[in-house]
This record gives sequence, structure tokens and C-alpha cells, in this order.
Amino acid sequence: MPIPKIKQNRERRQRLLECALDLFAEKGYIDTPVREIITKSGFGTGTFYNYFIDKEDILKALLEEFSELIISGIKNYQIIEKDLYKRFIETERAIMEVFAQNKKLSEIYCRVAGISEVIDNCLREFEDKLVEFYSRNIKYGIREGSFDDVLVPPVANSLLAVEKFLLYKWIVLKSVTKEEMIEMAISFRETMAKGLMKNK
Repeated sequence: MPIPKIKQNRERRQRLLECALDLFAEKGYIDTPVREIITKSGFGTGTFYNYFIDKEDILKALLEEFSELIISGIKNYQIIEKDLYKRFIETERAIMEVFAQNKKLSEIYCRVAGISEVIDNCLREFEDKLVEFYSRNIKYGIREGSFDDVLVPPVANSLLAVEKFLLYKWIVLKSVTKEEMIEMAISFRETMAKGLMKNK
């Protein structure tokens, strides 16, 4: 049973996360046993299990940190930009740049779906956090009178679907560059913004 997070040594936990990230990106999640994460970290077996229950738990921690990183990147931008139309569009740049700057995490995100129910639940939690954040921002635009009163879930989910597809094209298919991926995502977001705006 892992020790409570508030009592954990941050450097050790971070080292385990970094080693898992490197190995998952290099070998794939399925082909990376916990033993290799432990060996690469230089810690003992007990240390790993003080921080994580199993391999799925460390993946979940990576995805949780990734979603927090994405959301904090968006929040930082939104503090600066007050124009809701610009903010809605340029938020996409902030999101996709976080994905692009964290290629290993993006690769794991693109490749682990369908491996197991536990992993799919981790991905669902990750995506639900993003969709909830997108939904709050759209609802804010509606409340402020900038956006039409639309059904929010389809819009928020379509934003995530396009991001996920473009990441797949960049990471897995290698059919677009990082820059093309970002620009396509922004272009889609701009089209959505035009449809949402009250004063078109």
C-alpha cells in the first residue's frame, strides 16, 4: 500500500515517474515491466511500492500530472487574454503546445487506449477533466453573453476529439508536422468560435 502522497519524498516519486515515462515511450507500456522501472530508477522494490500500487497506478499518475499541466497552461493564458473570442481560439494553441512540448506523454496518451479496462478508465478520467474544463469555459462564454446558448457537451467533446485525432496524425501516423498539427487545431477552434459567437 503506497504511503500517503503528502508524506512522499517528491524527488523519489518524480524519479520513478520520469523513469516510467522514458521506458513507456521507448518500449511501450505493455513491454515495460515494473522491474525495469525500478532498475532504471536505482531504487529498491519497496521504494516503488511505497509510491505506486502497480504499473497502472504510475500510468494514472503520469496522466493526472499531464492533465494538470494542460489545464494550468490554459489558465495561465486565460488570465492574460480577456477577449472571449480570442481566448477561445488561442486556448487551443496553449493546449496543443503543451502536447507538443511533452511528446513522450502525448505518445503514451495516443498509444495506450484499449490495453485494459483499468487503463481505459485512466484515459477516461484524463479526458473527462479536459472536457469538463472546456465545458466550463464555453458555459462562461454563454453566461457572459458572448456565445450562443448551445448544447455544451457536443462542442466540448468535439474539441477533444479533434485534438486527439491530430495528435494521432502527428505521433503515430507521422503524417503532419508538429506545426501543422497546432495550426489545424487552431483552425478548427476558430471555426467553432465563429459558430458560437452571438454577434456573427
